[in-house]
Amino acid sequence: MARIVMKFGGTSVADLDRIRNVALKVKREVDAGNEVAVVVSAMSGVTNQLVAWCQSLAPLHDQREYDSVVATGEQVTAGLTAIALQALGVESRSWAGWQIPLQTDDAHGRARITAVEGEALLAEMQAGRVPVVAGFQGIGPGERITTLGRGGSDTSAVALAAGLKADRCDIYTDVDGIYTTDPRIVARARKLDRISYEEMLELASVGAKVLQTRSVELAMKQRVRVQVLSSFEDRPGTLVVDEDEILEQVVVSGIAYSRDEARITLRHVPDRPGVAAAIFGPLSAANVNVDMIVQSVSAEGTTDMTFTVGRTDLPRAEQILAERSAEIAAAAVLTDSD
Repeated sequence: MARIVMKFGGTSVADLDRIRNVALKVKREVDAGNEVAVVVSAMSGVTNQLVAWCQSLAPLHDQREYDSVVATGEQVTAGLTAIALQALGVESRSWAGWQIPLQTDDAHGRARITAVEGEALLAEMQAGRVPVVAGFQGIGPGERITTLGRGGSDTSAVALAAGLKADRCDIYTDVDGIYTTDPRIVARARKLDRISYEEMLELASVGAKVLQTRSVELAMKQRVRVQVLSSFEDRPGTLVVDEDEILEQVVVSGIAYSRDEARITLRHVPDRPGVAAAIFGPLSAANVNVDMIVQSVSAEGTTDMTFTVGRTDLPRAEQILAERSAEIAAAAVLTDSD
């Protein structure tokens, strides 16, 4: 008997028929004698709609209220999945992040998990019941709902697997594993049987969408074995494991890219000590994640500095740079969201 956390992404629960399919997969594991916990994302497209509503009302909205809104998508899916399981004769109930509780810091919109108190879930599993957990969310200081950022349901699942000491975390998505590159672009892309945490982290950090970066970081830190599988085909997936479990290493495991980045260029910034801190310190304090940074060679006492942020973070980054314009003293700030 194994203890398994099964996570299903938005395309896997996109409609009622797919939720029924999810329930059948979960029932198969329960019938095999395994202890199972389920983590679900919002139905495909729901989170985008909720985010759009928040942005339409106020582009620079209160992140605490944003979290209260966007967390509802996963709660709907969790309830529907529990109902589907009950219809198959599987004892089940839904759990919101605050009910576990899954504790986080107060960085609303991209909170980090600080603790998982899994005793109540473990008791449910050992009694033969299946908890269905709303992913992507937790509870922060002041008893406020928090969300973990895009792809946060992966992180929820890995954190629960670590807290429950699960044998494996199975992540079901619309692809049947991890490929050497995007098979929709490169026909000769090859599926990997296994990949190390370190290699998967590199791919995720530069745009591979199969797993969210923070979920891989957490899996590597907690040594959680992760398996990526298809919700729609019964075939072996890809295991993300410690490199000691991979007998033969290849020089290059894969190639990834990202379309969700925005570029910011600061022209003719004074080349003096502390200028980088003046730029990136306030961005970090506002939880704006800066990815790649390129700085040109200094000429006549100034330099150009280019960096990328997530496309949804661009308005907030522009506001912060405008507020700090006197301190930064750049001649121009250029942005490109394409």
